[in-house]
Amino acid sequence: SPGGWTDEKFPSYVRRVTHFGERADWSHDGKRLLFLEKTYGDAFEIDLASGLIRGITQHYMHEGYTRVLYLSNGDILLSGSKTFSPENFRDARHKTAELWVLSKKLDKPPVALGEFCSEGPAVSRKNLKIAWAVTHANYPDRLPEGASQMWMADIDYSGGQPALKNKKLLLDSRKLGFKATLETQNFVPPDEKDLTFTAYGYQATDVMGLNLETGKITNYSNVPGQYDEPEGIFPDGKHTLVECDKHNRKGSQYIDLWKLRLDGSGHYERLTYFSESGKYKASNPVVSDNGRFIAFQVPRVGEIAGIGHGIYILDLQARERRPQ
Repeated sequence: SPGGWTDEKFPSYVRRVTHFGERADWSHDGKRLLFLEKTYGDAFEIDLASGLIRGITQHYMHEGYTRVLYLSNGDILLSGSKTFSPENFRDARHKTAELWVLSKKLDKPPVALGEFCSEGPAVSRKNLKIAWAVTHANYPDRLPEGASQMWMADIDYSGGQPALKNKKLLLDSRKLGFKATLETQNFVPPDEKDLTFTAYGYQATDVMGLNLETGKITNYSNVPGQYDEPEGIFPDGKHTLVECDKHNRKGSQYIDLWKLRLDGSGHYERLTYFSESGKYKASNPVVSDNGRFIAFQVPRVGEIAGIGHGIYILDLQARERRPQ
């Protein structure tokens, strides 16, 4: 039976590679994973062949990070606040987190890009383009309560250190025709002419796509009352992973990982069964560039979104070979 998965009990095609950490990101060669120690913690990298873990942000002082992602040139994009208060810890994630570039040489502190970032940025896997969202909390003088925007820019090194250029407003939530909070997710391969994003609060939450050339918006999930948050894109661009409660309709605390076809058909395939007991969930999945592996985490029900206690890898080929 697929039911009854726990953080220590799962099928043979799933393996746990760390016993701490959250929010993994694949290296382009599929040999390493970046991840955060914890929300507002340090960033680490694991070599999957050897199991060796090395610190990425421990050579300088900082206030902790909420995201860590590989750039196409091997440098690292970070999101984190310059300030942190335990009494107001949510501010360092939702209000004052900003974008930084850390050199892959790990020989100096990161360079601030001068932009706040609401939740996760999207990073191109083929060039130095990034996209990110901002809300009223980030820019109260610029955006009214309830409004959010998505932006895109290139990271440029011509001035001697990384900086943003060709900054462009992609979408303002006030132009949607319905109320939702925006979060950028993934550039859609192979041509990266589309960007997936989350529309929080619309029909519970929906998987959306934005064509970067025409501005056309597509609702890929479009299931009222169902929580659907895209996280991770397949290299063929035909599917995304979704944190979804399709199996129980109990909301974002009771999610598992589903695979959603990006053709408008609304075709889903369930991949994990951690939420059956009501004690665990699966979240924050990312797909390797060869499309074979998914890295994710297994939080406990009731924990703040993004919390993780270790990184897991699901082998899709081994899953297909399993006895039915």
